[in-house]
Amino acid sequence: MLHRLPLDVQTLYAELLEHLTVLEAERALGSVKGTFVTKEVKGRRYSYLQYSVAGAKKQAYLGPYDDTMRRLEARHRTAHEELRGEWAQTQRLCAMLRRGGALPTDAPSARVLEALASSGVFRVGGVLVGTQAFAVLGNHLGVRWEHAALRTQDIDLAVEPDALELAVPGEEEADIPLALERLEMGFFPVPPFNPKQPSTSFRVRGSLLRVDLLTVARGGGEAVPLFLPQWNATATPLRYLDYLLEEPVRAAVVDGGGVLVNVPVPARFALHKVLTAAERGLAVAAKADKDLNQAGQVLRALATDRPGDLNMAWEALVARPGAAKRIEAGAKRLRAVSPEGYEVLRATVAGGRLP
Repeated sequence: MLHRLPLDVQTLYAELLEHLTVLEAERALGSVKGTFVTKEVKGRRYSYLQYSVAGAKKQAYLGPYDDTMRRLEARHRTAHEELRGEWAQTQRLCAMLRRGGALPTDAPSARVLEALASSGVFRVGGVLVGTQAFAVLGNHLGVRWEHAALRTQDIDLAVEPDALELAVPGEEEADIPLALERLEMGFFPVPPFNPKQPSTSFRVRGSLLRVDLLTVARGGGEAVPLFLPQWNATATPLRYLDYLLEEPVRAAVVDGGGVLVNVPVPARFALHKVLTAAERGLAVAAKADKDLNQAGQVLRALATDRPGDLNMAWEALVARPGAAKRIEAGAKRLRAVSPEGYEVLRATVAGGRLP
């Protein structure tokens, strides 16, 4: 049974998300004076601050051009005032959310995510995926997840190899190894199975806390780790990851102070879990069951609140070669792990075409 967060808690989350969006824009703005401009990329508009340094024009990426960005633009144009007290307000909102039943992220993971966000990882197209994204999506959708599906300290980050390159003010530009090193938590590169290939993961000594870097597999043949200049790091390519990363949404990590991140569209998150569960062998059956548990919970939440999202996500998925057969295989495993989630997938998404 899904447990809904009270309406006032959902309202507090929306307020937190807007606060973090404004603070992120302020961080990009810094003390630089300039003007707001917009660009259209692949049919979507993005907002930038244009300014001059030593006579040369520079642009700092602020975010998608939406209502929040329009309000910030008006505020900057009319007053250009400092947003004092916003961090204290964000901490107050997070405290109220925790008391109201919102799911907080564990302190070590939140600390890592805050450092990565500060370094610009999400401003250059990074998307939080995996169980950490699932936890964030619960608050975003206004529901409490079953805690059995949340037991992990893995932080999975993904990005398109040719993601939109965004200007990040300051000396650091989403350098993940440097951001992790400066935390002084003991992160080290995890040796890969193939010693001839570079590491795509970082782990804390004596802890299960881990950061895995992922990207989209291109073409056929064996996928080899790919160096990503925007992160100064190497990532593991995965099939169908482009489906998960398309048009991510902004969401808030709830901890002591809150972190603004990118997460997948909830409906795509659920279908991608079903899709990839079909390809997991018996050696990782427990992980596949956890993924399917998460998929089932998201499917059940969306069936009531956003059934149209499920239909759109399904149409986008089956347009990819081979995806329909794979998700049918994953659906068989879903039926055993989450019968209610399976019924949503069969009746709402797939129009009854699943076995």
